Amino acid sequence: MTCTFQSLSRRLIKACLAISLSIFLLFSPFGLGANAAKTFMSGDFVKDTISVSQTLKDTIELPKETQGLSESEEEAIFLISDYISRYRNRSQVNTTVTFTTMQTALNALSGHYKTFASRPVPEKLKERLNKELSKAEKMVTREG
Repeated sequence: MTCTFQSLSRRLIKACLAISLSIFLLFSPFGLGANAAKTFMSGDFVKDTISVSQTLKDTIELPKETQGLSESEEEAIFLISDYISRYRNRSQVNTTVTFTTMQTALNALSGHYKTFASRPVPEKLKERLNKELSKAEKMVTREG
C-alpha cells in the first residue's frame, strides 16, 4: 500500500509541475516587452554611407588625449557592425563599388580597433581610410 501511495504521489507531483510549467510558459511571453536592437541606419544607402563615412573620419581624427576617445571608438565599432550587417546581404547594394570600398575601409578600421585597442590609428592607416571613405562618399552621391 505504501508503494502505491508513493507512486500516486509522484504522478500527482509530476502532473502539478507539468501544469505549472505550462501555465508559466503560456503567460510569460506576454509580460515581457520585445527589445529591438538599437540601430543608427535609416535604410537609405546613400544617406547611411555618407553619415557613417563622416562619423568615422571624425573619429579617427580625434587626438589621443581627447576625453571620451574610447567611447567614440566603441561607437565606431558598433556603427561599422551596424552598417555592414544592414547592407551586406542586399544584392542591389552589396555588388556596388561603393559598398566594396566602404567594406574595405570598415574592415581595416574595425581590425585596428579590435587588435590594437589601446593604440591610436597610425598615420598611414588614417590617410588610407580618409581616401577610401571620401571615395565612397563621392561614388555614392553619383550612384544615388
